[in-house]
Amino acid sequence: MSSSALKALFSSQTRVKLLSTFLLHPDQEFFIRELTRLLNEQINSIRRELENLRRIGLVRARHKNRKKYYRIDEDFPLYPELRSMFAKEIQADSPVVAGIKKLPKVDLIVLAGTFVGTESKVDLLVVGDVKKEMLEALLLQDPGLKNIKYSIFAQGDFLYRLSLKDRFISDIINDPRHLVVHNQIGKQIEEAKK
Repeated sequence: MSSSALKALFSSQTRVKLLSTFLLHPDQEFFIRELTRLLNEQINSIRRELENLRRIGLVRARHKNRKKYYRIDEDFPLYPELRSMFAKEIQADSPVVAGIKKLPKVDLIVLAGTFVGTESKVDLLVVGDVKKEMLEALLLQDPGLKNIKYSIFAQGDFLYRLSLKDRFISDIINDPRHLVVHNQIGKQIEEAKK
C-alpha cells in the first residue's frame, strides 16, 4: 500500500497527515497552530479534520492554558489496526530502510516488532552479506531507531535454519503483520519451507 493508496482510502491529505502524526506519536498532544506548522496545512482544514476525528472518537480534546490540545484516544476500537497500518506505511518508506535496501548483497529485509507495532524477538531481520557496522551506521541516522534489535544472517545459514523449521526464523517470516520490504530470494524461501 502506498501513501497515495492511503490518501485515496482516507480521501483527505490533511486527514492522512493528522492520522499519521497522532498514530505514530500516541504519547504526545498537539494544539492547532502547532499542527498547521508541523503539517504545512491551512488552519481551517486542520480544524475541520480534527473535528471529524474527534466526533468519531479517534482523538480527544482538552483545554489547557487557553489552548485546545488534541491527542489520539488509544481506547478507540480500531486504534491498534490503524497504528499498525500507518507504522508499516511510514517505515517501509523511511530513509533508513531505503539505505538498507541500497547496501550491496542484501537478499531479504523484514520489518517486525517496533517497526510494525508487534511483539517480536527482533525488530529488523536482514539476510545477505551485510556488515554489522554498516547496518548500525544506518540505524544511527534516526535517533528513534537507536534501540532497535536486529539480526543479520548469511543467505545459506538463513535458508538452512528455515528448512529446519527454526522457531526464531519461522516466527518472523510467518507472522502476517511483519513487513517484507525487500526480497531477492523468494523462490529459495519457498523451497526451504517445504
